[in-house]
Amino acid sequence: MIQIAQLSLRLSEVLHRMPVTIADARNARSSSLSEEKYLRRLLWYLLGGTRGGPNRAEIIKTLQNRPCNANQLAETLRVDYKTVQHHVRILEETGLVSLANKGSYGAVLFLTAKMEEALPILDEIWSRIGTRKISATAKE
Repeated sequence: MIQIAQLSLRLSEVLHRMPVTIADARNARSSSLSEEKYLRRLLWYLLGGTRGGPNRAEIIKTLQNRPCNANQLAETLRVDYKTVQHHVRILEETGLVSLANKGSYGAVLFLTAKMEEALPILDEIWSRIGTRKISATAKE
């Protein structure tokens, strides 16, 4: 009898907590949907709505393959170093790229977890607006 009473007490505690858990799950789902919507809009603006969109997309694609510093990006993309710095600063301010040892010479750039999750969105946007490979046009 004591075990049944303890079990029913625990069951009632769980049932009382259940509505909060369901509400939390709904809020988490809606907040993740709003975050994805915000991220999708941000990427559309940064890649499709500005002149520097192709440069930023190429930087993200390069960092997807391997982390590197701004000088390596400039050499890989065959773009001026100051141009890379400008676009990296914008990507960093929006939380898509992070710098290891920020402020030091040769700081290595990484994609943030937010950007890594958004790579399918990046591919979708890039397929819609068309690709203009910077590295390919510079080599020709």
